[in-house]
Amino acid sequence: MKWAISRRAQQLTSSAIREILKVTERPEVISFAGGLPSPASFPVAAMEAAVARVFADNPQGALQYAATEGYLPLREFVAKRYNVGVERVLITTGSQQALDLIAKVMIDPGSPVLVETPSYLGALQAFSLFEPEFVSVPTDERGLIPEALTPELTAGARFLYALPNFQNPTGCRLPLERRQALVQRAKDLNLLLVEDDPYGELSYTGNTLPTLLSMNPDGVIYMGSFSKILAPGMRLGFVIAPPDLHFKLCQAKQASDLHTPTFTQRIAYETIKDGLLDTHIPTIRELYGKQCAYMLDALKRHMPEGVTWNVPEGGMFIWVELPEGLNSMTILEEAVRRNVAYVPGAPFYAGNPRMNTLRLAFVTVPPERIEQGMTVLGELFREAIAKASPQPHAA
Repeated sequence: MKWAISRRAQQLTSSAIREILKVTERPEVISFAGGLPSPASFPVAAMEAAVARVFADNPQGALQYAATEGYLPLREFVAKRYNVGVERVLITTGSQQALDLIAKVMIDPGSPVLVETPSYLGALQAFSLFEPEFVSVPTDERGLIPEALTPELTAGARFLYALPNFQNPTGCRLPLERRQALVQRAKDLNLLLVEDDPYGELSYTGNTLPTLLSMNPDGVIYMGSFSKILAPGMRLGFVIAPPDLHFKLCQAKQASDLHTPTFTQRIAYETIKDGLLDTHIPTIRELYGKQCAYMLDALKRHMPEGVTWNVPEGGMFIWVELPEGLNSMTILEEAVRRNVAYVPGAPFYAGNPRMNTLRLAFVTVPPERIEQGMTVLGELFREAIAKASPQPHAA
């Protein structure tokens, strides 16, 4: 029987990354596709001890319904870390839920929404369900270009969605002077900024740049996550929003899931309350910095002329550009046949995708597998370049 479903549901599409991950479940496949944190970074022992304390101290409370805003001690922890009032903090079921809630509260069909070029695929998916009109903001190798935010480009926009730190997919970090210029321009244009920052703690050297939130608390919705610094299976994120928007986000969350699981919130708080992040995050930075160095070295040795890539200062991704005219989506089919996977760049664009781009995730792949995978991709790209090159006519 064919059931009638909503127009909104008819427009749903699957994540290109999630579809590719189905292929990478085969053990023989070397996957540079999924942006998964390294399991080696999970503080298993600390979390195991935290679970025991939660059950010993207040098991009934940990298993009961709770406030929509979240477990108060965890909210206070976030508020102190970001120097904001606790009344602005909402704990979410992963930062993906935060994207959904922001979309529900801010977007009407046809509403202009500004996004980077390219932008995070998960955000484009979450926003698309509410039928915005995406407006792509020009970017370069240093990230979003603040000067491109003209009154004409931003007219009627509900918000600008940006990832200033080690952006997914490009790995780019927005420089300080551009952050300052972006915040000032947004103030001048009365433009709300949505700052998504799951990777901000993952600078390989430990140096950080100020958040957009810290520069303009009343003009920014800030999104954070515990997935990259604790464990993604906890499904814990948070939103820091101006008071009027915080209230509406809470109402939207009530209609969605009542509240984020009490149990995982309490475990997270017990794990981090005594300073674990101060010692744990540096170990993640060191691990990911080494992994990135392995891949950059392999790229240098195996990629043919004409293939370029960025050199990240942190995060989990390297963005690769093939010569114009090549299609990374088409090449992926052959790569998978040779047991290597990556994510084509096209799905990260809200419009006018660059088909010659792709994203490589490196943090979960051992060095020897990085070497094997780069060898295969180098051969594939070399073959594709040769096929695309004009062949000389026989005399």
